[in-house]
Amino acid sequence: MKAIVTTGWGFSPRLTVHNVPELGNPGPNDVLVKVHAASVNPKDWKLNYHIAMLASPVLVKKLPPLFGDDLAGTVLAVGSQVTDFSVGDAVYGMDMRLRTASLAEQTLISQKRIAKKPASLTFEEAASMPLAAQTALQGLRKGKVQAGSRVLIIGASGGVGTFAVQIAKVLGAHVTGVCSGKNADFVLGLGADEVIDYTQGEYRKTAGLFDLVFDVTSYESPRSCAALLAENGWFVSTGGDARSMLGTPLYQLIGKNATTVVVESWRKDLDALTVMVDGGKLKPIIDSEFDLLDSEAAYQRNRSGRCRGKVVIRVSE
Repeated sequence: MKAIVTTGWGFSPRLTVHNVPELGNPGPNDVLVKVHAASVNPKDWKLNYHIAMLASPVLVKKLPPLFGDDLAGTVLAVGSQVTDFSVGDAVYGMDMRLRTASLAEQTLISQKRIAKKPASLTFEEAASMPLAAQTALQGLRKGKVQAGSRVLIIGASGGVGTFAVQIAKVLGAHVTGVCSGKNADFVLGLGADEVIDYTQGEYRKTAGLFDLVFDVTSYESPRSCAALLAENGWFVSTGGDARSMLGTPLYQLIGKNATTVVVESWRKDLDALTVMVDGGKLKPIIDSEFDLLDSEAAYQRNRSGRCRGKVVIRVSE
């Protein structure tokens, strides 16, 4: 079968399509999925490129096919303990193992990490959701969002941000999105009540007080956003940058409301998202779509930092 693998190592590995052996029968709790579409997340390329940079050529060759966590596809076979899925079911989900290999014509995934695909979405739309939408949902929960909460979302026009704005509105929050001026109307269109153009001054000192500051860019820290936090307010980060990863735990140690989202894929969360989608309250935003052969270009698009929503890769028909 065709799968995306890394060629080369050091600072500039590239993604290419290789023929790899087909997968065997699923384990007792696994599902074999024909992957129709996958999507790109910063976690994918950050981890892989760092590994390739540090690893030897021998280790790179031994690593399993990659990349990708997000997937949407059709069930081909189920393990002996799988009772909620059948051959032919349309599913979506992800697995946060190092290399789920969703950029392959087939992949194996645990039954607890997937759910039935929203009926109103295409495979491409569904594939854009699992990591980003669950990160948004789980981050808002960590920030104790409820009806009437004042929420600031830093990075509102990106992959996680577009979901966070919409889900926060579903939860009844007053939402302010931080983005560039060119994306202001776009973020307002997602449902944000207000928008702050970060290019127009130091908003961190003047924007007011919020019950939750949700930094989905991972570039901020509890310290840099201290003036934005109301009494007992929460700072939540997606944690991909060193400043956030180091600063947030330190603030936790001194009793501040600060935490990092370590996203997990759970069927109950995917089902909750499906209800929002099929109820017309949540819509995935696709920045661009690429064919499997163009996966390298898809990852470069994601790395550009200019995406509105998610980058999707079409894997198979």
